[in-house]
Amino acid sequence: MAAERPTILVVGTCDTKADELRFLARCIEAQGASARIMDVGILGTPPFAPAIGHAEVAAAAGTTPAALAALGDENAAMAAMARGAAALALAEHARGAVDGLLALGGTMGTDLALDVAAALPLGMPKFVVTTVAYSHLIPPERLAPDVMMILWAGGLYGLNGVCRASLAQAAGAVVGACRSAVAPAAARPCVAVSSLGRSCLSYMVRLVPALEARGCEPVVFHCTGMGGRALEALVAQGRFVAVFDLCLQELANELNGSVVHAGPGRLTAAGAAGVPQIVAPGASDMIDVQAWAPLPARFAERPRHAHNRLIASVAASVDEKCALAAEACRRLARAQGPTALLLPQRGLHAWDRAGQPMHDPAAHAAFMSAFAAHAPPNAELHALDLHVNDDAFVDAALAIFDRWVAEGRVPRGASSAASAASAASAASTAFTANEENRP
Repeated sequence: MAAERPTILVVGTCDTKADELRFLARCIEAQGASARIMDVGILGTPPFAPAIGHAEVAAAAGTTPAALAALGDENAAMAAMARGAAALALAEHARGAVDGLLALGGTMGTDLALDVAAALPLGMPKFVVTTVAYSHLIPPERLAPDVMMILWAGGLYGLNGVCRASLAQAAGAVVGACRSAVAPAAARPCVAVSSLGRSCLSYMVRLVPALEARGCEPVVFHCTGMGGRALEALVAQGRFVAVFDLCLQELANELNGSVVHAGPGRLTAAGAAGVPQIVAPGASDMIDVQAWAPLPARFAERPRHAHNRLIASVAASVDEKCALAAEACRRLARAQGPTALLLPQRGLHAWDRAGQPMHDPAAHAAFMSAFAAHAPPNAELHALDLHVNDDAFVDAALAIFDRWVAEGRVPRGASSAASAASAASAASTAFTANEENRP
């Protein structure tokens, strides 16, 4: 439910940004909301008493400000404060003490703010006022799926008219978001579906109404990086009773150096939580590139499809496809719940049909053979003499889903959401571990 008088957690270094943080608090309070300032500074003494002091933040990381200062390493010290701040922010949210996040910083403060935002559940408003908003310095995997940023113009040193404008706008945005926020909940059991644009992967046109007819609420994620991160995050929160993960292009992008990826946690959360998953390698024989940038030399001779002025795709090599098959199966091998792997033998997206630029039957056959060779024993393997966009492919996927429902492996009815939520804690822990520990 939206909060009429929301409380905003304001995070920043009170020893160096005291004026800015107090200005943010005044802007928030002028709109009838409340501000709780968390001090993540280390060295100085703030000129006011924040709601959450830096000693409390350091203690949540198992240390003290004095011990961190003694390190003589600002980066290591702030990384520890980030751990403490993330833990405290999550605890504040869990007990209902805060409704939104507003963090402030340059590169150092932004580094910390990203960890805090990532620790909080999807759906809680999160704003970062930063001197590096949406910069190429920020890797996609560090971004919470629903984080919002605004450039802290003129904010390097001192409170001036230019930076006041940015700060006031951010304060208004987070208060407004908290007042209008609606929790991502549903009366029907939710089912996740991964896909791309309708022109590339059209199976969702048939799959979505079919799931609705079965009493489910399908939630389709656009697999262009942040979509996959949102999917994994919500699965880890226990929001879904099943996952149709039919598009793995983000995994192909991750393995081949594309910026259009979802981080190392992709294709892991459902397995860690034991959520039933039906998986297919839709569109994963391509690698995405920025259409506006020079094409990397290693892709120069490959078949290419320019989707728009933002994104284009090149064909993966046979070796790259086989490496993806091995990695995808390695991740599926860890699944704790029902898993089915569907291999469409006639193609994986609209652009590999006969007459299209990426039509290569021999390379596709090698790709499917690699998947079959690496398929883990815990996964049902279904080699389908179909294209992923065929109606019959959707029918095959739904037949597995219906069988699992009949067998009790997928819960029935609206109460099924509670069954999925019982796995949320373990899934969230596993997803976080994957994000932090994968090479």
